[in-house]
Amino acid sequence: MTNKTGVLFDLDGVLLDTEGLYTDFWRSIDVLYPTHVEKFSSVIKGSNLQSILNSYFSPKYHHDIVNRLNKFQCEMRYNFFPGAIEWIERLKKAQIPLCIVTSSDEKKMWRVYAAHPHFKDYFEGVVVGEMVKKPKPDPECFLLGASLIGINIEQCYVFEDSLNGLRAGKAAGAKVIGLATTNPASVLEDKADLIIDGFDDFTVDKMLAI
Repeated sequence: MTNKTGVLFDLDGVLLDTEGLYTDFWRSIDVLYPTHVEKFSSVIKGSNLQSILNSYFSPKYHHDIVNRLNKFQCEMRYNFFPGAIEWIERLKKAQIPLCIVTSSDEKKMWRVYAAHPHFKDYFEGVVVGEMVKKPKPDPECFLLGASLIGINIEQCYVFEDSLNGLRAGKAAGAKVIGLATTNPASVLEDKADLIIDGFDDFTVDKMLAI
């Protein structure tokens, strides 16, 4: 296969089964420093840390929230969804370049690499939250990811679970595949070109048929 197709992966909720953990963390922060935003932990999914802090919390709380998040991420487990690594390996066998496009910061990514030393080797590029000026749902992150792997965004497939991420992928002009891991399929159905529950039965041919 020629490299005219690329894949851009969100990380948490797509490859890593961690969104539930982050939901619990941000709920606890919302109790400590109330935002009065309905379903706050869901509203912020896909946003980077700086955007969350600036949009919802007084600067006097930022240092404490960052410290709590760092401690939480040091102690959390970074487990892959069933079939995620096998799916990545099928894409690599098809010679399709891959990029991680996450709102997480570089420090968190190094913790993922420490837990899974060979994980980074699968990807030709990695976009983290500090690399973009505008977080999801802005398309900047996915446009940057496509440029890192040298594939036109229109020829890229975005795998996302959050509503902000799905909107960003669509706004970028990519083909968007929604993972019904964080939200039920009924919530995603009009926001993605295809919705899947997981990677076990998914194939490269099914992806390219979109």
